[in-house]
Amino acid sequence: MVFNFTSRVVEPPVRLFMGEDKHENEELIKWGWPEDVWFHVDKVSSAHVYIRLSLGQTIHDISQAVLEDAAQLCKANSIQVYKIRLEKRVNEIVNRLNKTKQEAHPDFRAEREERDRQERNEAKRELKEKQQKEKEELERRKKEEEQRSYNNLFCSENMKTNRQAADEDSDDFM
Repeated sequence: MVFNFTSRVVEPPVRLFMGEDKHENEELIKWGWPEDVWFHVDKVSSAHVYIRLSLGQTIHDISQAVLEDAAQLCKANSIQVYKIRLEKRVNEIVNRLNKTKQEAHPDFRAEREERDRQERNEAKRELKEKQQKEKEELERRKKEEEQRSYNNLFCSENMKTNRQAADEDSDDFM
């Protein structure tokens, strides 16, 4: 069972996940998102805590308050990129987070596959838009080129012999 917490120290709130055992931690790692940040107590067997960031966010976008929430859940240091040293456990933070604790059996694989599907659809949409713009630009350039071209001036339908021109001019004159 994976535990789901909500850190409301920032707006919008941040989702935190914690695996109960190594099997759940492996599932979290396997089906985690590229933006997920992982916390674990260094050199001690303990729970893993994951911060689920929004698309495009990085570890640099995490506020100090959210980092402290995650570290308090882990009860120690993060071994991912940055280390946070906690002087002591702050029961108010842990109690606040425990009030949001939900026991669940989320389908991380389905969530990840849905996210990947959405990313693929967005990439397809952007590609179609780009292709449409390129097509419109090509058509615009062709029209401009045709307008600047002399090719239409010398088409056989528009040409007359001198005799035809003289005959037409003589009829108009009289």
